[in-house]
Parts: sequence; structure tokens; C-alpha cells
Amino acid sequence: MAFYHPLLILISLSLTLSAATQQPFLLTVVNNCPFTIWPAIQPNAGHPILENGGFCLPALSHRSFPAPTTPWSGRIWARTHCYTSPSHHFSCATGDCGTGKLECMGHGGAPPATLAQFSLHHGPTDQSSYVVSLVDGFNLPMTVTPHVGNGVCPVVGCKGDLLATCPRVLQVRASGGHVVGCKSACEAFGKDEFCCRGHFNSPQACKPSGYSEFFKSACPSTFTYAHDTPSLTHHCSAPHELKVIFCH
Repeated sequence: MAFYHPLLILISLSLTLSAATQQPFLLTVVNNCPFTIWPAIQPNAGHPILENGGFCLPALSHRSFPAPTTPWSGRIWARTHCYTSPSHHFSCATGDCGTGKLECMGHGGAPPATLAQFSLHHGPTDQSSYVVSLVDGFNLPMTVTPHVGNGVCPVVGCKGDLLATCPRVLQVRASGGHVVGCKSACEAFGKDEFCCRGHFNSPQACKPSGYSEFFKSACPSTFTYAHDTPSLTHHCSAPHELKVIFCH
């Protein structure tokens, strides 16, 4: 019969209990909108695709899945007003990723779309950084809400429905005439001063415009142009969950 020292037994029990009580790091996408949306996920180059890059999320429902356990960065957004044609081609009025399918499989979305951007598991204290960006325009209210976590872990995002107040020159309308998206000035006009390109590709040269100020005044904690600085900064270590909430 094997003999185990009591101290080894205690250590083994301690490690087992620690593993059992340690919560996995979750990403949760919540649809608080009164209609179906089709969330999409795009990893940065070299990082794995999560949840096949896209799925359907009915009104007032959510979907949780494990976050990567190694450093990961990417973005999440919602596609809206989607349908499947008689030839089985899937497409959306906003945020469409161009695959013709429900799953984006690593492809990005067409603007305008409200974006949540993430950088997970970086730095010596396992930090998770997250921002909500309106640099590519707006299609739905969105916040990122952390659960637990150490350090400064604010809720960031844009809770207002900017479709109702979007300047006419930035509006994207569906075939029925209703506004489904609000373009950025870069997308609407394509000028270097709005896109922070060419001679304007620096924080000193690229300044906010009246159009970016429309987004910033409604949603100060978001990025509204390429060299913007949001009002909230954070250093959030080891959160148990990050929730992307649409129509918060």
C-alpha cells in the first residue's frame, strides 16, 4: 500500500479546491434590443477566430463563451437587418462581413458599425483592455461592462441611439427609408483630414471635426476618430467576465 505524507495530501487538496473555485474568463454578448441581431467577431492577425466569427442572437438573449487563455486581440460588432436570399446568400444592411454566410470566419465588417475592441491577457498583471469605437460609424448602442476584475475597470461605450439624431449627410437608409446606420465623416466624405491619412496621419495634424464632435458629445467614453483619446482610461486586471451589451 502506498503511503502519502499528510502535508502532500493537504497540498493536493488545496490545489484541487483552488482549481475548482477558479472561475473561467468569459466573454458574453448580450442583446437587449427588441429585435434580432447578428454579432460578429474578428481577431487580429495571428489570433484564433472565436465562435466561427458570427452567430444569431434573438432579442433579449445572451451568449457566453470562454475567452482565450493566451493573449488575444480583436473586435466585436453587431450586424443588423440581415436576411437570407432565395439562393441562400446571407447579407446585412449594416456590419456585413461579405462572406455570404452567418459566420464571418475572421472577416471584418462593412461600416458603419459600432465596434468593441479588445486586448486580453497583456502585461505582467494579466490586463484586459477594451474600448468602444465609433471611428467606423454607429449602428447600435453598445457598452462593454466588466465583471469583478482588479484595478480600474469602468463601463465604457455609447448608450444613446444616435440613429435618431444622425446628421443627414451621414445617414445610411434601408430600402424602406428608415435610418439604419450613421457613417463617420471619413466614410461619408473620404477626405484625408477626416480619415487621418497622408499629411494628417499624426495626433498633431489630425483634429476632431464637427462630425466627430457629434459622436463625442453623445458618447464621450468612445473613440470617434483615428487619433482620438477617450475620456475614460482603465487598467483592468484579471476580470472574470467582459460583457458586450447592445441596446444597454
